[in-house]
Amino acid sequence: MWTSALAGLGFGLALIVAIGAQNAHVLRTGLRREHVGLVVAICAVSDLLLIAVGAAGVGTVVAASRPVTVVTTVLGAAVLLGYGALAARRAVRGDDALVVDGAPVVDGTPGVDGAVGRAAGTAAAVALTTLALTWLNPHVYLDTVVLLGSVAAGHGDARWWFAAGAGVGSVLWFTALGYGARLLRPVFARPAAWRVLDAVIAAVMVGIATGLVVDLLAP
Repeated sequence: MWTSALAGLGFGLALIVAIGAQNAHVLRTGLRREHVGLVVAICAVSDLLLIAVGAAGVGTVVAASRPVTVVTTVLGAAVLLGYGALAARRAVRGDDALVVDGAPVVDGTPGVDGAVGRAAGTAAAVALTTLALTWLNPHVYLDTVVLLGSVAAGHGDARWWFAAGAGVGSVLWFTALGYGARLLRPVFARPAAWRVLDAVIAAVMVGIATGLVVDLLAP
């Protein structure tokens, strides 16, 4: 069972540790210290639920339904394109620097730790964005429900140990990404760094959305 759990941990990390819509969002909120605990919790709990669904064998049924695939793909592509457009606008306008009381934050400014991000977005808005980028992103289902579920099935009776290992990997990754982002704050004290990050986020979102549509239309 421990072998299956460790295999699940490694496989789960291999799937999740990549530049994607969800990870880009967690990184950005972590840098802004914008309801980080809420974002990490939503991503981790969502992954645990999806991993459980995959291990239960639901992925095979979902993958076989063309209508479900089309609807989730279109919705997911629309959400990703919308988020990408917002990131592109921020990159062009340069209006995404860390701001406190209307003034740009410079690394080392007193009171930054407690003030950054409080006015940047309400908890409800951040939660809704996180939920949309998680549950309306078809890649999440492909990775956790379908792919991970298929591999878990190969472990037979130990598939739940495999799923548990993957779940631990997911929790560890989102926690490290969300709370570890603060280590990069000195870099992002410069507005130009935020423009680069938002440009990368926009490119990633549009690229993923385009890939989803292309795969959907492929014969």
